[in-house]
Amino acid sequence: MTIDWKQQSQSYRDSYLKDLKELISIASVRDDEHATDTYPLGEGPTKAMLKFLSFGKRDGFTTKNIDNIVGYIEYGSGEQTMAMQAHADVMPAGDGWETDPFEMVEKDGNVYGRGTSDDKGPALAAYYGLKMLKDHGITPNMKIRLIVGTDEESHWTGMKHYFEVEPEPTFGFSPDAEFPLINGEKGNSTYVTTFGNTNGEEFTLKSFESGLRPNMVPGNATALVETDDNEAFADSFTKFLDNNPLSGDVKATEGGVSVHLIGKAAHAMEPKNGVNAGTYLAKFLQQFDFNGDAKHFIDFLASDLHDDSRATKIGANHVDDVMGEVTMNIGIMSFDARKGGTINTNFRYPKGTSDQEILSQLITAAGNHNGKVEETDNMEPHYVDPDDPIVKTLLRVYEEQSGDSQAKPEVVGGGTYARLMKRGVAFGALFPGTKDTMHQANEFQPVDDLLKAMAIYGQSIYELTAK
Repeated sequence: MTIDWKQQSQSYRDSYLKDLKELISIASVRDDEHATDTYPLGEGPTKAMLKFLSFGKRDGFTTKNIDNIVGYIEYGSGEQTMAMQAHADVMPAGDGWETDPFEMVEKDGNVYGRGTSDDKGPALAAYYGLKMLKDHGITPNMKIRLIVGTDEESHWTGMKHYFEVEPEPTFGFSPDAEFPLINGEKGNSTYVTTFGNTNGEEFTLKSFESGLRPNMVPGNATALVETDDNEAFADSFTKFLDNNPLSGDVKATEGGVSVHLIGKAAHAMEPKNGVNAGTYLAKFLQQFDFNGDAKHFIDFLASDLHDDSRATKIGANHVDDVMGEVTMNIGIMSFDARKGGTINTNFRYPKGTSDQEILSQLITAAGNHNGKVEETDNMEPHYVDPDDPIVKTLLRVYEEQSGDSQAKPEVVGGGTYARLMKRGVAFGALFPGTKDTMHQANEFQPVDDLLKAMAIYGQSIYELTAK
């Protein structure tokens, strides 16, 4: 059967955007505070996953909801299963939006809203790629499942549960990254360093807060400091702003002087794309005579972690010829004069090093500041041979659709559900040259790119399962 995939994708434009608008309107951020038996990760993630399944039911697919934390849309039958693994949850919106992050806005050829790029827009494009096959009466020679998780931005609770209760798919891809194709993903480990709550007298750090998630460069940071000379402290902050790439404000309160820094949020897989407001705030505070655990907390951030995304200062740097460099993100920083301090660091590491080696380096570095470190999460590096048929087929389809004859598979620091399959790769939907706004304010995706991705997904599913 000959199908003009690009032309077909254009015919779905209006219905696709209508469905995407519904998905974006669901604030599907993990919310443990309001978790219930019905909504194990909070109401939003489950409702967004169920919305995906409702599209499948509407269009005549088989669907299954597994314990309200993961679900799938299925087409076809057979012993083998091709999976497309996507997620319905999104990162917290954060500050700096010019539009409502949970109301999709179409402007200048782009759609804006939290999830348009990561991952509701691409996931829905993959769904419509599958829908093309069904609408054309094409019967695959195996099962095809679009599996929708609800916790990709945190602990992968939903998708891990899927693999506990369902067989591992034979092969597949995750529409949750970039084109041409990602066949390697670095290891991903997270650590928490804790400090006591002792403080100084001349300068007292009453509170310090920065960051929303481990896998997000913090765009904002605040601190409350008690000092005998508020005016001198405020003047120093103004000078700091003049000499550093951030904005902010300072004001006197009943509890002390409050300072606020505004940097730039970004995805943790490349911290250089952001400006970490938290570590910059520590760098500012380091010039003052704090004491005790407050000083240790500040010094560890400012001296050992600030402006060092390759973890060179703590000795955890490493480079692999294929998978590249170690990267480090300082995602969450908190200090309370009563409870003490915590620093959350997230590492993306290649083959040739390990989470335990990084842990050892962190323990040594933090120990110099009376900090105690523990690992909270780890995923090993993932790599699929470039000669695997799934890599070759998807690359060929991408080349045919894009005209890019130089396309090659890539290794990245981001982590996708694809790594849960032995023969899983990440495939789109961010095109080369399109601005990456994942995890950032004013997240967007060009409509034409999403439709091109839909065409690529449609042909890819066909080539892998029905040709």
